[in-house]
Amino acid sequence: DDKRAMLIEKIKNVIIDMVHHSEEAIKINFSDFLSEKLNHDYTYLANLFSEVQGTTIEQFIIVHKIERIKELIIYGELNITEIAWKMNYSSVAHLSNQFKKVTGLSPSHFKQMKDKRRSPIEEIGNL
Repeated sequence: DDKRAMLIEKIKNVIIDMVHHSEEAIKINFSDFLSEKLNHDYTYLANLFSEVQGTTIEQFIIVHKIERIKELIIYGELNITEIAWKMNYSSVAHLSNQFKKVTGLSPSHFKQMKDKRRSPIEEIGNL
């Protein structure tokens, strides 16, 4: 069981590293990448992950991609088209649909909410 738990942690770490720390667009075949990185057949890894975590590797990746997209929206340095490209979505519509499915909000609504919670510097002293 320790070996299985360690392998699950390795899977998570590879995903988190790829989604959150890669500066390049995520344009790799992830199943091949994971198999090579961990020296196991992807089907074995996927079945083990689902059995132990109660969710699929794909769902785990999606949730982490959405969290990364939230960060990128909050930083405000990239527009949604650039974010879609950076995160390897086939289109802005695909990103928006997945974002809404996970968060219940469209990316633009999420951005508006973020903007409303922040006070302009000029107003901070007047509060």
